[in-house]
Amino acid sequence: MSKVAQYLQEHLNGEVTSSVAVRRAFATDASVLQVAPSVIVYPRGENDVRKTARFAWQLAERGRVLPITARGAGTDQAGAALGTGLMLIFPAHMNRVLVFDNKSGNVTVEPGINYGKLQQTLQTHGRFLPPYPASIEYSTVGGAIGNNASGEKSIKYGDTRNFVKTLRVVLANGEIIETGRINKRELNKKLGLSTFEGEVYRGMDALLEEYATVIDAMPRPVTKNSAGYDLRDIRRKDGSFDLTPLFVGSQGTLGIVTEATMQTEPENPETILYAAFFTSLQDAAKAISELREMPDKPSAIEMVDEQLLRLVDQLSPNQLKDLLPHPLPKVVLLVEFDNGHPRTGKKIAKQVAKIFEKHANDFQQETTPAEQAKLWRIRHASATLSAHAEGNLRAVPVIEDGVVPPDQLEVYVTGIYQLFKKYQLNVAVWGHAGDGNLHVQPFLDLSQLGDRQKLFRLMDEYYRFVIKLGGTTSGEHGDGRLRAPYLPLVYGVEAYEVLQKVKSIFDPYNILNPGVKFDTTLDDLKTMLRQEYSLGNLHDHLPRT
Repeated sequence: MSKVAQYLQEHLNGEVTSSVAVRRAFATDASVLQVAPSVIVYPRGENDVRKTARFAWQLAERGRVLPITARGAGTDQAGAALGTGLMLIFPAHMNRVLVFDNKSGNVTVEPGINYGKLQQTLQTHGRFLPPYPASIEYSTVGGAIGNNASGEKSIKYGDTRNFVKTLRVVLANGEIIETGRINKRELNKKLGLSTFEGEVYRGMDALLEEYATVIDAMPRPVTKNSAGYDLRDIRRKDGSFDLTPLFVGSQGTLGIVTEATMQTEPENPETILYAAFFTSLQDAAKAISELREMPDKPSAIEMVDEQLLRLVDQLSPNQLKDLLPHPLPKVVLLVEFDNGHPRTGKKIAKQVAKIFEKHANDFQQETTPAEQAKLWRIRHASATLSAHAEGNLRAVPVIEDGVVPPDQLEVYVTGIYQLFKKYQLNVAVWGHAGDGNLHVQPFLDLSQLGDRQKLFRLMDEYYRFVIKLGGTTSGEHGDGRLRAPYLPLVYGVEAYEVLQKVKSIFDPYNILNPGVKFDTTLDDLKTMLRQEYSLGNLHDHLPRT
């Protein structure tokens, strides 16, 4: 055991190890990158996190930076769960529901709790957390907060940031703060503190004032965005102030979340699900536009394209048997409504039928859970692609989270097809079409130099194309290391420098997850790229995106 590990083990309640085998296990996440940590810490509580951060801060004060990476289940597809220094593993011990308020529906949890288990607990009370990601069964709530995760229901309910009310956070120096919306008087008290928390509030208050014009111009014309930090909702017109939106989506670069209180929604299990089949992308885009304008908004508008259906049909011919017309449609939309009231349901059914009769080749409606589950198999078929391998040839997540304005969806998908044709790669597109947020994973062999070079050329052209359409490089999976080089292109140089200043306010020694969001180049990524991609540690859950 290393000297650092021995020292920490003496002072922490949780376990500490520098075992080569354990470090190797945590050197990868769900991304194509590989970075080995030096010490693994399994904190048993907030005090362990505080002591670890304080230790790293004191080292940094003496000129030695030992980075800290907070990690949940390691499902991050952009390398944000990787780091070279201390790695805090939360699912081992900090995985509890602390409080559930049946009256308000608010739930307080530790970051290592499994998202799916929390959802099951909430459902026994008739509640649920709507922004759950596709990885719900094997990811953590802490990871969802770090990435500002969302999923199929984001078109109606929004992303994780909309549901996090308050946080307990360990700052870079080991201080513990509680976030939440405070009024002007309470803000003035924070500004007067002589602690590091006071420095943070003073720094952010001054930054928001000085760069107000730059910050106001930062939002992209998209439905969701997890690139950079959310600076616009910290201070509101009434003078209230809340750091919570800043931490959500920060991927552990500003502080380490140890506790979160989240708002939940009443769950309505009686939903209406439609599967609509289109002969052209243009018709599907028109239908999506009209569905988005409905007064009673759909809770999901998901799509898969013909290429994905063909690949699944080749790989697993019986998986979608009797679910699809032949010839295969160009696009399939899965559209769900969870409004619940019978009278509302009849009204919705008429409106939806009118839209699909105008634009779709055919459609079907299902209201029973068993029949709905069959239709959802069409969308979930993307998991077959993610799990498939031919030797070292795998679907790799390198351009899998772009978002464009919804009215640019047709241009977006057409551009993806052209890009893959240029590089002579099979293409399959799926995802949250109602949000303009799609997933694409090229089949590449990372052991081959030619494919590794192709990966970077493809990635560069793709992200520049998304940004040109007014989009953003990350809708729900965060920047991580993979998309960090493109953050200046998303917001421009001046706004990027403001984001860097935010990082410096919270983390002056660059201890917290360095290289995530900032200061990673494409050349850096080339040195981190795996020689072989695998999701073997997740196959018991069937990885989904």
